[in-house]
Amino acid sequence: MTKVYYDKDVDVNILKNKTVAIIGYGAQGRAQALNLKESGIKVIVAELKGTANYEQAKKDGFEPKDASGACAEADVIHILTQDTIQPKVYEESIKPNLKAGKALGFSHGFNIRFGQIVAPEDIDVYMVAPKGPGTLVREMYEQKKGVPCLFAVHQDATKNARNIALAYAKALGGTRAGVLETTFKEETETDLFGEQVVLCGGVTALVQKGFETLVEAGYQPQIAYFECLHELKLITDLIYSKGIAGMRHVVSDTAEYGDLTRGKRIITDQTKKEMKKILAEIQSGEFAQEWISENKAGAPKFKALRAQEKEHPIEKVGQKLREMMPWIK
Repeated sequence: MTKVYYDKDVDVNILKNKTVAIIGYGAQGRAQALNLKESGIKVIVAELKGTANYEQAKKDGFEPKDASGACAEADVIHILTQDTIQPKVYEESIKPNLKAGKALGFSHGFNIRFGQIVAPEDIDVYMVAPKGPGTLVREMYEQKKGVPCLFAVHQDATKNARNIALAYAKALGGTRAGVLETTFKEETETDLFGEQVVLCGGVTALVQKGFETLVEAGYQPQIAYFECLHELKLITDLIYSKGIAGMRHVVSDTAEYGDLTRGKRIITDQTKKEMKKILAEIQSGEFAQEWISENKAGAPKFKALRAQEKEHPIEKVGQKLREMMPWIK
């Protein structure tokens, strides 16, 4: 069984004599920087001057630097910009400031897994990935709790990378909840799979097709929206807090029977075959290369698909209906 690391298992003091640079002050960057600082770690923040994130960092008591300046001073550099931006930031600002024995950290393994960032051999490369958004990472820390984290070591130049990763996770509050070990490969591939097949791609396609089916059968779009999208939160919240079996225990017997007898007619063995095909595309690097090439070309396909999906009727109906629900805001 996978070992879970808690506060008692990890010594945070290994970071107490080091300077950590947080590159990027978005939601996750802000949470990690503040949590580290309040755990007694010396933190430098790197953010673009003139941006809202730069101003937020100043309000939070930091004196933001450019990425090169922050990396020059830091012993541990943790990069929290978007995946698509990381290689450029690495080449221009991080790589020139890497010296033997420094550590380079990530919270998602995409660029290491697919070779977009290749660190020198004398650098530690680790990952600490909180399993929650930055706002939750911060909120739980302030409540003396934590969000579970994954950690991994890709390169252990100093023979201390594992201890640095675990100490970083503890400073975020992760060991209050539990920290599990993984690899860059496993974290990246499962993360992409989850996004594409279930959490984003699968769910949105299912919602849209359900909506279309009801509307094409003559039902009001507003009613279709409520049944196929709005009430999804109720079910996902129940699954989130109680698991699938717990959700089934709470909903009506009619809903549970419909679930048990009809669900597998929608998500079939053929669907699972397509899931395996998508997983193979992720594992082989086909998806990564497609996405990298798309961005190098200026993302024309991505922008066109994004614009097209915004025109789906469910978006028009939903926008009006959400105005009737002030509690959502």
